[in-house]
Amino acid sequence: MKPSLYLATAAGVLAGAAYSKPARRWYLTWGATAAEVTGTLPGDDLVDPPEVQSTRAVSIEAPPAAVWPWLVQMGSGRAGAYTYDWIENLFGLDMHSADEILPRFQHLAVGDVLPLGRTGPRMRVEICDPDRTLAFRSEDGAWAWIFDLRPDGTGTRLVSRNRIATPRPSPISRLVNRLIMEPGSLIMERRMLVGIKQRAERAGGRKSRPERLPALKGLSRADLG
Repeated sequence: MKPSLYLATAAGVLAGAAYSKPARRWYLTWGATAAEVTGTLPGDDLVDPPEVQSTRAVSIEAPPAAVWPWLVQMGSGRAGAYTYDWIENLFGLDMHSADEILPRFQHLAVGDVLPLGRTGPRMRVEICDPDRTLAFRSEDGAWAWIFDLRPDGTGTRLVSRNRIATPRPSPISRLVNRLIMEPGSLIMERRMLVGIKQRAERAGGRKSRPERLPALKGLSRADLG
């Protein structure tokens, strides 16, 4: 087989994976239950309708009040994003993940604007409901990122939702988003959610257990877009 044919075949396989319903469901809904994926969150109306929505979640053995401080201090030049700093900083995002609660970054309010590095989008705080919901929207209105804290027994379900508007994307842009951006976002966001879980549980004297992916029963094709 000629090299060009190998490349064409590989490209076809990758493109097929990018548009695979099961694969997309997995990387856009990691850790979330069916009810969390299809349910409404405060802040959904910040970008409505979205072209792409992801809903990911993690269980944390700590109450919402113990998780909130780790969320509210996140950001470039702040407490980082608890993910792979070296990857973030390749893009100049100035992320340095903290392993402790930093009092100087605990005072966040609606209207505050947090930049993502020097050239990234500026995110405005739209909802700041302590121990419950923290929601940001980019200044261009195309991206909303919502963190929702839900009591779960003595612990917390932390649900993270991204809603992104990309009006009239070209076929190439859509392919790049599905092939690179969406799976890549899972790698970074999963590490972030696990990072928050580990920090909150460690601060409470608990040992973190591996996070398992719940079965997503009851989702229809319409639910997944």
